[in-house]
Amino acid sequence: MSDRYGSDVLSGDWRAPKNGRAVEHPADHGLVVEEVMTDWCGEIVAVDRDLDTLTLEDRRGKRRTFPLGPGFLLEGKPVILTAPVRQKAPAKPTRTASGSVAVANAPARVARASRIFVEGRHDAELVEKVWGDDLRIEGVVVEFLGGVDDLADHLRDFKPGPQRRVGVLVDHLVAGSKESRIAQGIARSPVGKHVLIVGHPFIDVWQAVKPDRLGLSTWPTIPRSIEWKHGVCQHLGWPHRNQADIARAWQQILARVGSYADLEPALLGRVEELIDFVTEPAA
Repeated sequence: MSDRYGSDVLSGDWRAPKNGRAVEHPADHGLVVEEVMTDWCGEIVAVDRDLDTLTLEDRRGKRRTFPLGPGFLLEGKPVILTAPVRQKAPAKPTRTASGSVAVANAPARVARASRIFVEGRHDAELVEKVWGDDLRIEGVVVEFLGGVDDLADHLRDFKPGPQRRVGVLVDHLVAGSKESRIAQGIARSPVGKHVLIVGHPFIDVWQAVKPDRLGLSTWPTIPRSIEWKHGVCQHLGWPHRNQADIARAWQQILARVGSYADLEPALLGRVEELIDFVTEPAA
């Protein structure tokens, strides 16, 4: 026969309040709570650690201050509000993206007369992302040329000299290339001793980003009949109909670069060499 009077009424925690026992909860800003003695309901807009109080703002914008502790409901459950834990400030980086020792709060140096020239906008953005902190401390400005074909004209206008050195970073600087012939001609010119031209072997600076950062084992081989950047985008399944698509593709690649560790050594050494050249004191 079943027990029609039910189970033992004294079993379990029969003294517990129907809404449960109060538990501690941090009084985080933005939390909406109700003070049980006054039925005041509002959002936590301030916490005073010294006075152990919190301020609630109701939906009409009126504010009222209460002591921290018990006597509040959060989503209908009793809570004991405590001062929120102070968040530790994130540690300041000890290294720049290029691996140099970071100098905290260092002001940018007034720009030197010397410059570093790179071929295109993508080269300039990559150099800025990895070496930008170092360049500002050294006062070195990076300018992009829009191609190396007119480098001699740019140098003629710039007038390099002992106090106005120029370092040039060139894409695909390999033996027998057009770029190597241009570099050799400038080296033999009257301004050659004030100009240092270095380069990397990559077809484009995109290739200086390690391929595994994009999920590739190697950068794809693109037939000469296809423009290289368009071919790469096609291989990756990215839009490549116009220049805007190419620009968006580059931003996706650049986003994968956080520091020098994401770049090939063949580029790292050349940029460091240029920075040393344009910052070296004149003899």
